[in-house]
Amino acid sequence: MNKTEKQQLKEEILRKKQEKSIYIIAHYYQRSEVQEIADFVGDSYAMALAARDSESEIILVAGVDFMAETAAILCPDKIILSPEPAATCPMANSISAEHIRTYRELHPDTLVVTYVNTPAEVKAVSDVCVTSSNAEKIISRLPEDKKIYFVPDQNLARNIARGLDREITAYDSACPIHAVVTKDEIIKLKAEHP
Repeated sequence: MNKTEKQQLKEEILRKKQEKSIYIIAHYYQRSEVQEIADFVGDSYAMALAARDSESEIILVAGVDFMAETAAILCPDKIILSPEPAATCPMANSISAEHIRTYRELHPDTLVVTYVNTPAEVKAVSDVCVTSSNAEKIISRLPEDKKIYFVPDQNLARNIARGLDREITAYDSACPIHAVVTKDEIIKLKAEHP
């Protein structure tokens, strides 16, 4: 698609958005062209809140499936649209409600803490759901005599465990994009962009 075609597409989307009073929320990971037409850009939790707080009755979620699902849960009276319903998050979909049920049977003394970036069926069988920004605070308030099983992001679980000096069992999954970034790459980028 050339520059002129891109501009025409953008104008058509903006026209339809206004005509139908559609509120577009986009994830930070979306391309800049998508972010430019969005009414709100943020992380998955902030997107859900923006959908809930919007006065529009039609919300278009430019993100993966669980983001649209979360918006639908928070906005039962609104129409939630997904431009690409097949867009998914491998980490979020690596865990199932059945896995949690089985884990609970084997470890009844354990609290299941679920990262918000998961399907609703997983959240429904968890003890508590957390975001990356509130996970440490919430876990610090859980009973010390209870074991913690954190799903599905093992990297977030390890960071929280280190910060709280508390043992946390982590489900064996991580964001495939984040998992390939090395410490040396981060150090190099920080040096290049202080």
